[in-house]
Amino acid sequence: MARETAYIGFGSNQGDRLDYCDRAVTLLGLLPHSQLIAVSSLYETEPMVDDRTNPGTELFLNGVVCLETEIAPRSLLEICREVEQALGRDHDQRHGPRTLDLDILFYGSRILHEGHLIIPHPRLHLRRFVLAPMVELNPEWRHPELRVTMKDLLDDLPPTPTVLRLMPQPNSRYGSRPACSERTPSA
Repeated sequence: MARETAYIGFGSNQGDRLDYCDRAVTLLGLLPHSQLIAVSSLYETEPMVDDRTNPGTELFLNGVVCLETEIAPRSLLEICREVEQALGRDHDQRHGPRTLDLDILFYGSRILHEGHLIIPHPRLHLRRFVLAPMVELNPEWRHPELRVTMKDLLDDLPPTPTVLRLMPQPNSRYGSRPACSERTPSA
Protein backbone atom coordinates (compact mmCIF):
# COMPACT_ATOMS: atom_id res chain seq x y z
CA MET A 1 0.00 0.00 0.00
CA ALA A 2 1.30 3.47 -0.87
CA ARG A 3 1.71 6.06 1.86
CA GLU A 4 -1.19 8.42 2.46
CA THR A 5 -1.39 11.64 4.42
CA ALA A 6 -3.72 11.18 7.38
CA TYR A 7 -4.86 13.87 9.79
CA ILE A 8 -5.99 12.68 13.21
CA GLY A 9 -7.69 14.94 15.73
CA PHE A 10 -7.10 14.35 19.43
CA GLY A 11 -8.73 15.74 22.54
CA SER A 12 -9.04 15.23 26.29
CA ASN A 13 -11.24 16.77 28.99
CA GLN A 14 -10.70 14.39 31.89
CA GLY A 15 -7.79 13.93 34.28
CA ASP A 16 -4.34 15.22 33.28
CA ARG A 17 -5.37 16.47 29.84
CA LEU A 18 -1.86 17.50 28.79
CA ASP A 19 -0.44 14.12 29.74
CA TYR A 20 -3.13 12.26 27.77
CA CYS A 21 -2.49 14.45 24.71
CA ASP A 22 1.29 13.98 25.03
CA ARG A 23 0.92 10.23 25.30
CA ALA A 24 -1.46 10.04 22.34
CA VAL A 25 0.91 12.02 20.10
CA THR A 26 3.84 9.89 21.24
CA LEU A 27 1.98 6.63 20.55
CA LEU A 28 0.82 7.83 17.12
CA GLY A 29 4.43 8.72 16.36
CA LEU A 30 5.46 5.12 17.08
CA LEU A 31 3.07 3.49 14.62
CA PRO A 32 4.72 1.04 12.23
CA HIS A 33 4.87 1.92 8.54
CA SER A 34 4.11 5.53 9.49
CA GLN A 35 5.91 8.79 10.07
CA LEU A 36 4.70 11.63 12.26
CA ILE A 37 5.01 14.68 9.99
CA ALA A 38 3.59 17.50 12.12
CA VAL A 39 1.77 18.23 15.37
CA SER A 40 -0.39 21.28 15.90
CA SER A 41 -0.40 23.46 18.96
CA LEU A 42 -2.84 22.62 21.72
CA TYR A 43 -6.14 24.48 21.80
CA GLU A 44 -8.39 24.81 24.83
CA THR A 45 -12.08 24.68 24.04
CA GLU A 46 -15.45 24.39 25.66
CA PRO A 47 -17.14 20.99 25.30
CA MET A 48 -19.66 20.72 22.47
CA VAL A 49 -23.00 19.42 23.67
CA ASP A 50 -25.60 18.31 21.16
CA ASP A 51 -28.32 15.69 20.86
CA ARG A 52 -25.67 12.94 20.51
CA THR A 53 -23.05 13.94 23.07
CA ASN A 54 -22.71 15.16 26.63
CA PRO A 55 -18.96 15.38 27.31
CA GLY A 56 -19.38 17.12 30.67
CA THR A 57 -18.40 20.64 31.66
CA GLU A 58 -14.59 20.40 31.78
CA LEU A 59 -12.65 22.23 29.07
CA PHE A 60 -10.98 20.19 26.33
CA LEU A 61 -7.44 20.28 25.07
CA ASN A 62 -7.51 19.58 21.34
CA GLY A 63 -5.02 19.28 18.52
CA VAL A 64 -4.27 17.54 15.23
CA VAL A 65 -1.42 15.33 14.05
CA CYS A 66 -0.36 14.73 10.47
CA LEU A 67 0.91 11.25 9.62
CA GLU A 68 2.26 9.70 6.46
CA THR A 69 1.13 6.10 6.76
CA GLU A 70 0.75 2.80 4.96
CA ILE A 71 -1.81 1.60 7.52
CA ALA A 72 -5.21 1.08 5.92
CA PRO A 73 -8.03 3.36 7.14
CA ARG A 74 -9.99 0.58 8.94
CA SER A 75 -6.83 -0.61 10.72
CA LEU A 76 -5.93 2.97 11.64
CA LEU A 77 -9.38 3.40 13.20
CA GLU A 78 -8.87 0.20 15.22
CA ILE A 79 -5.47 1.44 16.40
CA CYS A 80 -7.01 4.77 17.45
CA ARG A 81 -9.65 2.90 19.49
CA GLU A 82 -6.93 0.76 21.11
CA VAL A 83 -4.91 3.87 22.04
CA GLU A 84 -8.05 5.48 23.52
CA GLN A 85 -8.75 2.37 25.57
CA ALA A 86 -5.12 2.04 26.72
CA LEU A 87 -5.30 5.62 27.98
CA GLY A 88 -8.49 5.04 29.96
CA ARG A 89 -11.29 5.87 27.53
CA ASP A 90 -14.59 4.37 28.63
CA HIS A 91 -16.18 3.16 25.39
CA ASP A 92 -19.43 2.37 27.21
CA GLN A 93 -19.71 6.14 27.74
CA ARG A 94 -18.42 7.05 24.27
CA HIS A 95 -20.22 10.40 24.17
CA GLY A 96 -19.43 11.40 27.78
CA PRO A 97 -16.31 12.98 29.34
CA ARG A 98 -13.15 11.42 27.98
CA THR A 99 -9.52 10.91 28.85
CA LEU A 100 -8.78 10.76 25.14
CA ASP A 101 -10.68 11.05 21.89
CA LEU A 102 -9.00 10.25 18.56
CA ASP A 103 -10.77 10.93 15.26
CA ILE A 104 -9.49 10.29 11.75
CA LEU A 105 -10.26 13.61 10.07
CA PHE A 106 -8.81 12.89 6.63
CA TYR A 107 -7.08 9.98 4.93
CA GLY A 108 -5.64 11.49 1.78
CA SER A 109 -8.51 12.63 -0.41
CA ARG A 110 -10.51 9.47 0.22
CA ILE A 111 -14.21 9.55 0.95
CA LEU A 112 -15.26 6.50 2.99
CA HIS A 113 -18.61 5.57 4.52
CA GLU A 114 -18.14 2.10 6.00
CA GLY A 115 -20.16 1.66 9.21
CA HIS A 116 -18.34 3.51 12.00
CA LEU A 117 -15.57 4.58 9.62
CA ILE A 118 -16.59 7.87 8.01
CA ILE A 119 -13.84 9.88 6.33
CA PRO A 120 -13.67 12.84 6.17
CA HIS A 121 -15.00 13.24 9.68
CA PRO A 122 -18.65 14.21 9.16
CA ARG A 123 -18.70 17.26 11.48
CA LEU A 124 -15.16 18.64 11.22
CA HIS A 125 -16.29 21.56 9.05
CA LEU A 126 -18.48 22.76 11.96
CA ARG A 127 -15.80 22.58 14.63
CA ARG A 128 -13.42 25.45 15.27
CA PHE A 129 -11.38 23.22 17.61
CA VAL A 130 -10.60 20.97 14.61
CA LEU A 131 -10.25 23.65 11.94
CA ALA A 132 -7.89 25.94 13.91
CA PRO A 133 -5.20 23.24 14.27
CA MET A 134 -5.84 22.04 10.71
CA VAL A 135 -5.22 25.58 9.44
CA GLU A 136 -2.04 25.73 11.51
CA LEU A 137 -0.78 22.52 9.87
CA ASN A 138 -2.09 22.94 6.33
CA PRO A 139 -4.37 25.92 5.58
CA GLU A 140 -4.70 24.96 1.90
CA TRP A 141 -5.78 21.35 2.53
CA ARG A 142 -9.03 20.82 0.62
CA HIS A 143 -11.98 18.97 2.06
CA PRO A 144 -12.58 16.26 -0.60
CA GLU A 145 -16.39 16.45 -0.36
CA LEU A 146 -16.91 20.16 0.24
CA ARG A 147 -14.00 21.18 -2.05
CA VAL A 148 -13.13 24.06 0.25
CA THR A 149 -9.80 24.77 2.00
CA MET A 150 -9.39 24.48 5.75
CA LYS A 151 -8.72 28.23 5.95
CA ASP A 152 -11.96 29.03 4.12
CA LEU A 153 -13.95 26.65 6.32
CA LEU A 154 -12.51 28.27 9.46
CA ASP A 155 -13.15 31.79 8.12
CA ASP A 156 -16.80 30.86 7.48
CA LEU A 157 -17.47 29.77 11.07
CA PRO A 158 -19.07 32.13 13.59
CA PRO A 159 -16.58 33.53 16.16
CA THR A 160 -17.94 31.42 19.01
CA PRO A 161 -17.23 29.10 20.67
CA THR A 162 -13.80 30.48 21.48
CA VAL A 163 -10.72 28.37 20.80
CA LEU A 164 -7.62 29.42 22.76
CA ARG A 165 -4.17 28.41 21.47
CA LEU A 166 -1.98 27.23 24.36
CA MET A 167 1.59 26.47 25.29
CA PRO A 168 3.22 23.96 25.97
CA GLN A 169 3.00 21.87 22.87
CA PRO A 170 1.84 18.26 22.83
CA ASN A 171 4.59 15.64 22.81
CA SER A 172 6.98 18.15 24.38
CA ARG A 173 7.73 15.87 27.33
CA TYR A 174 8.21 12.56 25.51
CA GLY A 175 10.39 13.44 22.55
CA SER A 176 11.03 15.95 19.84
CA ARG A 177 8.09 17.69 18.21
CA PRO A 178 8.00 17.73 14.43
CA ALA A 179 7.89 21.21 12.96
CA CYS A 180 4.61 22.75 11.88
CA SER A 181 4.09 25.55 9.43
CA GLU A 182 4.71 29.06 10.71
CA ARG A 183 1.15 30.23 10.03
CA THR A 184 -0.99 31.11 13.02
CA PRO A 185 -4.73 30.41 12.73
CA SER A 186 -7.36 32.94 13.59
CA ALA A 187 -9.17 31.92 16.74
